[in-house]
Amino acid sequence: MTRVLIVVGIRLYREGLMQLLSAREGLTVVGAESDGQCAAQRLDQTSPDVALVEMGLPDLDALTHALTARSRAIPLVAIGIADPDTDVVACAERGFAGFVTRDACVDELVATICGAAKGELTCSPRVAGTLMRRLGALAAELQPPTLARLTRREREIAALMRQDLSNKEIATQLRIEVATVKNHVHNVLDKLQVHRRSDAARLLALRAHSG
Repeated sequence: MTRVLIVVGIRLYREGLMQLLSAREGLTVVGAESDGQCAAQRLDQTSPDVALVEMGLPDLDALTHALTARSRAIPLVAIGIADPDTDVVACAERGFAGFVTRDACVDELVATICGAAKGELTCSPRVAGTLMRRLGALAAELQPPTLARLTRREREIAALMRQDLSNKEIATQLRIEVATVKNHVHNVLDKLQVHRRSDAARLLALRAHSG
């Protein structure tokens, strides 16, 4: 039996969700609060497996912290998502385990709650795509900026510079003109913000070691 805590500001909305979820097999509603502060204060009494939380609560961040900071973190499911391309990302960054849009049906809500209780994320392909794009953006932000600006060919040149190869040796290995290598080396030095090849090689070695 999955124990659900409902945190919704509007009373009619809150009571309607209580009735709908209580009628579903495998779910039991252990509490229904109008704000995050009251919900946080009653966590020990209610001991929920999942918290169903309305987006837009004024104390949403405080509630999120109270739920995720416990020794056994309580997964959160956000309801009332208006724009999957923005709200879902905001929820994910807050640590929410599930998301339900405004046009979702009861079956979708129940599936999301049950999935969150099992540590699973139930979402549409569109939401999954949104999250993957955000994850890719975060990965790019975490990448050392000096290396992120190098093109594929410049990375090849930089790797050979680390081996202390001359421009002629690099040109021979890559089968390109020496003048082309010189241009690439110049670009690498400029993007790494150094003036000498030895400094670039040292910086590249440090980046490779830290990565």
